[in-house]
Amino acid sequence: MTTKFKIKTGDTVQVIAGDHKGTEGKVVKILKEKNKAIVEGVNMVKKHTKPSAQSPQGGIVEKEAPIHISNLSLLNKKGETTRVGYRMEGDNKVRFSKKSNEVI
Repeated sequence: MTTKFKIKTGDTVQVIAGDHKGTEGKVVKILKEKNKAIVEGVNMVKKHTKPSAQSPQGGIVEKEAPIHISNLSLLNKKGETTRVGYRMEGDNKVRFSKKSNEVI
């Protein structure tokens, strides 16, 4: 059974818990099987790499690590955190901000 997430790829989110609380970024990827998301510029880790064809030098590379979906909150157009709801508009199902009642 797959879980339905209210945060999608491309959304701007804010971290609401953990070491990176308060930082904002854009969702790059959702990892459904782990209930995590990769957010641009948040939860950066250093990874040691061996020399290869892609990086002949090797060395230490900084990359984003996944962060749990429950620690993220969607930002609306005003830059405020908000919860997400779904409603029907005609024949279409749309996401909307519960704080401002606007379609996302």
